[in-house]
Parts: sequence; C-alpha cells; structure tokens
Amino acid sequence: MIKESDLLEAIAECQGQRNPNANTCIKLAAYYTILDHITGKKATEIPEAPVYSFTAKAYQSDSEFWSVASGLDEIALMSVIDELMQTLQAVQPRLYDAVMRKLRG
Repeated sequence: MIKESDLLEAIAECQGQRNPNANTCIKLAAYYTILDHITGKKATEIPEAPVYSFTAKAYQSDSEFWSVASGLDEIALMSVIDELMQTLQAVQPRLYDAVMRKLRG
C-alpha cells in the first residue's frame, strides 16, 4: 500500500528537479491526485514538501539534437541511439570504438 510519506517524498523529488519536463509534471499531478484520494486533503491543505538542492550541473547545449532529444523519454531516446550506434559500428568501426571508449570513461 502506498503511504502518505512516500507520496510526499516523491512530490518533493519532482519539485526539486532543476529542469522539469512534461513527464515530471505528469508524475507530480498523479502523485497529488493519489495523495488527495488517500488522505481526503486538497493539495492546498498539504504542507509544502522540502526542496532539495542539487550541486551537479545539468548538461545543456543549443544543438538541434539536444533540443529534440531532451523532449523524449529515456527509452525512446536510447532506442534511437542504439540503432545509430549499430549503424556506426558497421559503417565506421573506428569511430564506433572511439565513442565506446569515451562512454566507458
């Protein structure tokens, strides 16, 4: 069973995101709806959840790829990148190896 404390924690996590996207807003709305349902309280009656501070800077770019990719969910994005990497491995194996070395750190 979902506990009120778990919902409040999830709400705080969503509210603490530095660059929320549509998925974050959808989750937040769902959490508030569930919270309203199980507690009988309206969102305005619920004490404000703590805001978390993130020290890591989010990567930002003004490239066309970044503007399109940042609007996708992780599964859709990784599916496209996986297909691209398979093609790169077949067509340019040296470039593929260089990218993989960079990803491995």
